[in-house]
Amino acid sequence: MPKIEIFTQPGCPFCVRAVSLLKEKKVDFQEINAPHGTKEREESIERSGKRTVPQTFVDGQALGGCDDLISLDRSGKLDSLLGLSHS
Repeated sequence: MPKIEIFTQPGCPFCVRAVSLLKEKKVDFQEINAPHGTKEREESIERSGKRTVPQTFVDGQALGGCDDLISLDRSGKLDSLLGLSHS
C-alpha cells in the first residue's frame, strides 16, 4: 500500500471532507495537524507549493486539496492512486 499523508488544520470543513473521503476508501493514512505558523504547515507548503489545507500526498506525490480529491474520485482515478484495486 502506498504511503498516504494529509495535512489538515482544526476547524477546516474542507479538511473534514477530505479525511472523510479517505476513511470511506478504507485506506491507512497519516493525518498531520498543520495549523498556520507551524513547521508542519511549512512542510506542506514546501512540498505542495500551496498554502491551503488540506494537502494530500501519496508516496510523496502531491494530489492537492479537497476539491482535487473529489474530482479524482469522480473521474475514477483516485482508487488506483490510493493503491485500491477493484476485481
